Amino acid sequence: MFKSLSLKVIIFGFIFTFFSSFGQSFFLGLFNSSIRETLSITHGQFGSIYASATLLSSFLLIWVGKKIDDINIFRFALYVTLLLAFSCFFFSKISSIVFLFIAVFLMRFSGQGLMSHTATTTISRFFTKSRGKALSICWFGLSTAEFILPVLIVYLLTLTVWQNIWLFISVLILFFLPLISFALIKNLNFDSREEVNDQNLVEKEIKNWTRIEVLKDFRFYIVCLNMLAMPWIATGVFVYQSYITESKEWGEFVIAQSFMAYSALSVITLLGSGFLIDKFTSRKLLIFMNIPLLISMLVLFYLDISISAFIFLGLIGISNGLANVLGSSTWAEIYGVKYIGSIKALTTALMVFSTAFGTALFGLLIDKGFTIEQIAVISFVYIFLSLIALFLVRNRLNPEYI
Repeated sequence: MFKSLSLKVIIFGFIFTFFSSFGQSFFLGLFNSSIRETLSITHGQFGSIYASATLLSSFLLIWVGKKIDDINIFRFALYVTLLLAFSCFFFSKISSIVFLFIAVFLMRFSGQGLMSHTATTTISRFFTKSRGKALSICWFGLSTAEFILPVLIVYLLTLTVWQNIWLFISVLILFFLPLISFALIKNLNFDSREEVNDQNLVEKEIKNWTRIEVLKDFRFYIVCLNMLAMPWIATGVFVYQSYITESKEWGEFVIAQSFMAYSALSVITLLGSGFLIDKFTSRKLLIFMNIPLLISMLVLFYLDISISAFIFLGLIGISNGLANVLGSSTWAEIYGVKYIGSIKALTTALMVFSTAFGTALFGLLIDKGFTIEQIAVISFVYIFLSLIALFLVRNRLNPEYI
């Protein structure tokens, strides 16, 4: 299916999305209770710190992420790797609220932000005909991490203190990722492209939009409303998984086990959506992306039994699988790939910003006495309204041709 260079690019994307998990909310949320106990802070305080640090990282990402259009991919990947290794080391040294803020900022910026940005921008730029399948395999890296790490970390926390886990992660990143990057993408440049023989798929025919032009396009904001639903809602769920578990009386390990359903359905959706995107385009599939997420809010509202945790996270997993691929391929389809690094730096920053919003909103509502069922209703209304807006413009999402 893929030639040698194409396969190397895909493996690179897979590994980088896997390692981006260390800055993702589902992973950091696993240490929520341990950190709050260490620092003696509340859910709301943790959420405020997490949200403000994430917000700062999103602003910085708009500028730094744009540099991927100007710097050799291997060099850019190396800088990101070194920053991630240092961030994990710093995270192991948290001893105060100030250190927590800096540590979360570094992890969100280097992990969730730059690692995933590097992987998906490289894939989106390199592939044309097989972009959907390539992105689906790339994001399979994160789904693999979501499947393995929650149960592994919960187990490791019974054997050692959380600080030791972060020290080990830092050493692993420092020794593993530079070697992998050198082996896979050392010869990749800005003009490297997938070989395409189909004359109907010549990328240069599509108008390449600059970031300023994109910001003036009303379609961008409607698509973003839908793209950002998954990050802010899922982040709230992941960061406050302990609160949801306590509210629903699901038991200590139910959420961690339910992540397997989340991950499994994410993977199935990822693999299927890649082929569907290459066949039907991202633009036509976008309307279906948040429907499972919408249903998951109904499950969270109505059901309390333990099995509902698996249904709840499984539905989120389906939307997550769609969102991961569509979130990268849609922009390339509509706006071209020449400035895709700059555009994706903006959209990735918005995604990170939305996770900060979700963390802050969930934390504020919890501290104000809102039940998880009431929070589910608020989330449901947002998803529903954004879907209506997308439905009204669904036929106007075609690219402009030169």
